Amino acid sequence: MTVVNIHEAKTHLSRLLQRVAAGEEVVIARSGKPVARLVPMPAKEPRRLGFVEGRLTDAFFEPLPEDELAAWEE
Repeated sequence: MTVVNIHEAKTHLSRLLQRVAAGEEVVIARSGKPVARLVPMPAKEPRRLGFVEGRLTDAFFEPLPEDELAAWEE
């Protein structure tokens, strides 16, 4: 873990963010007292549509009747 003062953090923010992205933790201090911590964001998992699993019948995938299709195009 690296500790930097606010002035250094403002001056070298891009460099500090590169280090954080590589997995390092950086603490920003004011007058030697920790104020904030920069940590890497957790990796996002791809979203999936799990709320419909097991709820759809085969009828859901059938083509719509012509009159209903025409109503959507109006």
